[in-house]
Amino acid sequence: MIRYTITHVTTYDYTEPVSLCQNVAHLSARDSTRQRAEQPVLSITPEPAVIEERVDFFGNPVHYFTIQEPHRELTVRAEHIISVSVEPPPDPATTPAWESVRDQLNWNRGAAWIDAYQFVFDSRYVAADARYAQYAAESFTPNRPVLEAALDLMARVHKEFVYDPRATTLATPVAEVFEKRRGVCQDFAHLLLACLRSLGLAARYVSGYLSTLPPPGKSRLVGADASHAWASVFCGDIGWIDLDPTNDQIPGERHVLLAWGRDYDDVSPLKGVILGGGQHVVKVSVDVCPDPPELGVVG
Repeated sequence: MIRYTITHVTTYDYTEPVSLCQNVAHLSARDSTRQRAEQPVLSITPEPAVIEERVDFFGNPVHYFTIQEPHRELTVRAEHIISVSVEPPPDPATTPAWESVRDQLNWNRGAAWIDAYQFVFDSRYVAADARYAQYAAESFTPNRPVLEAALDLMARVHKEFVYDPRATTLATPVAEVFEKRRGVCQDFAHLLLACLRSLGLAARYVSGYLSTLPPPGKSRLVGADASHAWASVFCGDIGWIDLDPTNDQIPGERHVLLAWGRDYDDVSPLKGVILGGGQHVVKVSVDVCPDPPELGVVG
C-alpha cells in the first residue's frame, strides 16, 4: 500500500470583474476496492456564499459552490490523503469471450450488469462509429477473451498514437484524434471508449492522478504531476478492469482514482458559469507526493 498526499490548485485570472459564479467541482476522491480516501480539505478564494457536498449519479463525491462577490481571481485548492493498494489483475486468457459479455449486457439483469449497461451508449464526447469498430476488430477477433482483446487494443493505441499536448484541446472530437493520431491522455481514453462501445461493450471514463517519477539523481518537482485519465472496460462477472492507453498498462499503485463517468464531461475537475470576467487564463498545479517522499530514486 502507498499513501499519497495530493495537492491540486486551480487558479482563474480574469481581465474583468466576475460578479457571480456557480461551479461544480469533482475534486474529492472516491473510495473503491483499490483505494481509501480521507476527507479532503477544499479551500476556495474568494469564500463561497454557498457550498454543498453531494454524491452524483455515478457515486462520485462532488461540491457545488457559488461566489456572489465581485472578483478577478478564483483559486480552488484541494488537498487529499489517499492510500492505494492494488491486487494483481486476472489472467486475461481466463476472461470470458468478448461476444459473450456484449450479448449478456443486453439481457442480464444482475445488479452489476444493469449498472454497466449505461456505459454502452453514446455520451457527449464519445459516439460509436463503424470506423472505431473496424479499428478495434483487429484486436477483438472471434471468441477472444475480453480482457486479452482489450489489452491488445490498448497496446495498439499506445503504439500508433503520439502523445502531443499541443495537438488537441478539450473540445477536440474523437474523430479528429482518430484521424490525426495525436492527443493526450483524455483523448486516448475517449478513443478507447469509442472503440469499445462501438463493439457493444461497456466502457467508462476514469479521472485521477499519476505519480510521476523523477529522472535518476533528480529531486521531485513540486507541481510536476498532472491530472490523468484512463478507461475501464466491463469484463462480465470479473467486473471492471482499468486500462491506461497513454502508458500501455493496467493502472497500479501509481494511479490514484478521483472519479468515473461516461466521459470527461461527467467528471471534469472544475466547471461552471460566470457573469462578467472578460477573457481569462487558467493555471493548474498538481503535486502527488508519496509518503515518505521519494528522494530522486526511480522505482
